[in-house]
Amino acid sequence: MGFGGKMLHFRMPLPRSRATLKHISEQLDLSISTVSRALKDHPDIAEQTKRRVRELAELMEYEPNAFAIQLRTNASRLIGVIVPEISGFFYHAFIGGLEQEARSWGYSLMILQSEDDPAREAANLRLCRLNRTAGVLVALSSSTTDMEQFERTAESGIPVVFFDKVPDDSGFPTVTMADPEAAALAAEAILGAGRQRVLGLFGDPGLSITRKRLHAFRQSLDAGDAPPAFALGHARSRDEAHHCLKERLEGGDARPDCLFAMSDEILAGALKAIQEKGLRIPDDIAVVAISTGFVPSLFSPEITYVETDGVSLGRKAFEILHRCLSKQPPSGEWTVGVRLVPGGSLPRLRTPGRVP
Repeated sequence: MGFGGKMLHFRMPLPRSRATLKHISEQLDLSISTVSRALKDHPDIAEQTKRRVRELAELMEYEPNAFAIQLRTNASRLIGVIVPEISGFFYHAFIGGLEQEARSWGYSLMILQSEDDPAREAANLRLCRLNRTAGVLVALSSSTTDMEQFERTAESGIPVVFFDKVPDDSGFPTVTMADPEAAALAAEAILGAGRQRVLGLFGDPGLSITRKRLHAFRQSLDAGDAPPAFALGHARSRDEAHHCLKERLEGGDARPDCLFAMSDEILAGALKAIQEKGLRIPDDIAVVAISTGFVPSLFSPEITYVETDGVSLGRKAFEILHRCLSKQPPSGEWTVGVRLVPGGSLPRLRTPGRVP
């Protein structure tokens, strides 16, 4: 076997799984500390020895024990990510953007689902502490009111950053879309379309994201020269959105002629109800939503939406967490801009607006 310019005879079969520094040292008749320093390119080790160690380490598929390194250096490269559910359209995009950014800095992700349950959320936080994660990114459960577990995590030296679904005035850094601006753009588009009876389907009223979007939406509608009639509904899932809109569409002449959906999940459930009723978009009912853009693109005509870019939010969330890890913790709220994307579901749009 050619190795370092010489023929090398091994005393035992090469261990290709779980190769350790000890295995390499035994093969080369070197001490474990010499092998370790050679792999770290230590200046006290001869270049020929470094080359021999590196070549054998590659041949044996040696991989450093990341957990042992973490214990020794107290420097984790693992980030905990807690979301209500991974199946949500927005969180798929968020995780994609976050993973790209984290990988470029040498970090990996541990993704956990709270299932919108505070108890499971707390258990996930404990798991992050046990695994000595470098930091934690959290989209809050809708029922969470006690911040003790998050404060305990931060006090243990693990920074916590909230994203998308964030607490009110918690003192933690938060990263969100420009939620009030997104709702305002949708309301302005409806005013420009001249619709008279608007149904707004919003998410869980216990979440700050819902309250922010609802307040901005109603405020913008009321600011119009001829504000339309407004009806409010809340839905925590696609099924609830489907059921809610189906009931509202039974209203005869009083049924809405325009629907606003606060999220992709709500939009998907509402569009199912519209299809089941055999209604035409936009002739019978116009539609506008806040969305990542995936669901609107599946329909004809395409749905008008205010784009919330989950990929950009993921990258921004990592930036803020990385600043915490670099001992430069930011404070306050950080936002990612939104824009209106016209489709055929809301005709007579005004010039699309953009929030920087």
